Amino acid sequence: MAWWFRRREGEGRSRKVVIAEGLWIKCEACREIVYRAEVERNARTCPKCRAPFRIGARERLELLLDPGSFEERDAGLRSQDPLGFKDTRRYRDRLRAAREKTGQEEAVVSGTGRIEGHQIAICVFEFAFMGGSMASAVGEKVTRAVEFAARKRLPLVIVSCSGGARMQEGILSLMQMAKTAAALHRLAEERVPYIAVLTDPTTGGVMASFASLGDIIVAEPKALIGFAGPRVIAETIRQPLPDGFQRSEFLLEHGMVDLVTERKELRELLRRILAFFAEPSALPLP
Repeated sequence: MAWWFRRREGEGRSRKVVIAEGLWIKCEACREIVYRAEVERNARTCPKCRAPFRIGARERLELLLDPGSFEERDAGLRSQDPLGFKDTRRYRDRLRAAREKTGQEEAVVSGTGRIEGHQIAICVFEFAFMGGSMASAVGEKVTRAVEFAARKRLPLVIVSCSGGARMQEGILSLMQMAKTAAALHRLAEERVPYIAVLTDPTTGGVMASFASLGDIIVAEPKALIGFAGPRVIAETIRQPLPDGFQRSEFLLEHGMVDLVTERKELRELLRRILAFFAEPSALPLP
C-alpha cells in the first residue's frame, strides 16, 4: 500500500462518524437521507417528498398557537389499571414508562390557546405515549374539552395522531368512542365549529369516532388514515389495494377529507377557517 493511504488502525474512520453525527436524518416515507437543518427549517417535513416527520404534542402546540397563549386544562388526569392487565409487561409499568419517556400524564394534551388572536379549545395527541392510544382518561380529556368549547362557545381543534383504542383497558377504552361522539353531537347542536386535523397515523377507534366527525377535516400529506391497517384489509379481502390506499391524498380524492395541507401552512389555514366562522362574509375558504 502506498504511503499516502497508510493510516493507523481506526484513524479517520471514527473522526468521520463524529463529524456527520446528527447532521443527517432518514425519511421513512421516501427512504432518502436528508439534511437535518433543512428538515427543521421546513417545519419537520421532508424536503424531497413532503412527508411530515412525526412530532410531539408540545412541539405541535408551538407550531400552531400564538406564543405564550396556551393554557393547559385537566393536566393531572391519568389512566389507572382497572383490569389489572398484563401481557409481556404490566399495564401500570407501561404507563409509568410512557410518563417518564414523554413527560406527559396521558396521550393527549388539552387546553385553550389563540391562533392569530382567535381563541380556541384544542386537543393534541402525543404518539410517543403508547402510540397515542385512546384510554379512558384520554376519552375523558377529549370529552371535557368538547364540553368546555360548547359552554364557552369556542371553536374546537383536535389534532389526532393515534393507533386507536388502548387494548389494555378493553371495553372501557372502546366506550370512549361513543362518549366523544355524543359530546361532539351536543357541540354541533350549539353550532360551535369543530376542525379535525388528521396526522400520521390516525387509525382505529380514534378515526372511527371523533377524528372523522369534524365540520372541516384537514389532513397532513401522506398521513395514514383509516380504521384497520392496509395489510389487514388486503389479507381479509384477498386482493391487492389501490396505490396510496388510506393515505390522505387518496382520502381527499374520495371525499373523506376536505383538505390536505402542508404542515408549515397549517397555522395560516386554521387562521383563515377561524376567521371565516367568526365572520362568514369576510373571507372565502380556499
